[in-house]
Amino acid sequence: MDQEHLDKWKQLEHDFDHAVPEKVTRDVAYYRTILSNVIMIGAPNEDWILVDAGIKRYQDRILHACEERYGTKPPVAIILTHGHFDHTGSAKKLADHWQVPIYIHEKEMDYVTGKKAYPPGDPTVGGGMISLLSSLFPTKPEHLEGYVTALPMDGSIPELKGWHYIETPGHTPGHISLFRDEDRILIAGDAISTEKPESSLAVFFPIQHVYGPPAYFTQDWMEAETSVKKLANLEPDYVIAGHGLPMQGETMKQELKKLADNFINQAIPKHKRH
Repeated sequence: MDQEHLDKWKQLEHDFDHAVPEKVTRDVAYYRTILSNVIMIGAPNEDWILVDAGIKRYQDRILHACEERYGTKPPVAIILTHGHFDHTGSAKKLADHWQVPIYIHEKEMDYVTGKKAYPPGDPTVGGGMISLLSSLFPTKPEHLEGYVTALPMDGSIPELKGWHYIETPGHTPGHISLFRDEDRILIAGDAISTEKPESSLAVFFPIQHVYGPPAYFTQDWMEAETSVKKLANLEPDYVIAGHGLPMQGETMKQELKKLADNFINQAIPKHKRH
């Protein structure tokens, strides 16, 4: 990594030390950690929920961002879209601090209770530095036993009225996305991205486009395609993905539909298409 990139990483670390959430709607905000987004659902002074929990040792920055919005009021729960290290890393520390439960889909439970490891990252998918480093990313099971509970099978989310979860497997077996019909806001997790997730340059220069799931960690491309089509059919007005800045409006809708219609060519690495 050259000096320019090192300087940018240092600036990012400085920015993250002064963690401040960004408002998306009246009762939805997000905090962009160094690898993925954490999302806060709930207006200030109301009950709220945290979606995803960044990487390990990021709990202090996440806490700072949450306290900027909610003061010392804890969330009622933590929801995990899936069990990858950049979404679950600080979950246990945060749950301990707040004394709140963690919820995840039943099909992800083995990955967060010490029973099963994810496949290693695939550095051959191309796209940038993150892909090249992906084989070094943690894939061992998390140990959230005693903290984590499976979500209800009916799509409801405990303590979160007006929202429901949608099964969007492919990136992982039990991946979920969250949707609210009232204002058509979609929290997509890693079912899609709004920056090129394989490239470290996207961290420094976030240009908004709709991309497929992070290719280096996606396990089942046929299921991933079905999940993207499912999300496109929702016709969301807002999208907050696990990687990238939030998007809204006609450009986002058109790009999401185009991705769904051309998923094989747009999202799947060439050597995976067969």
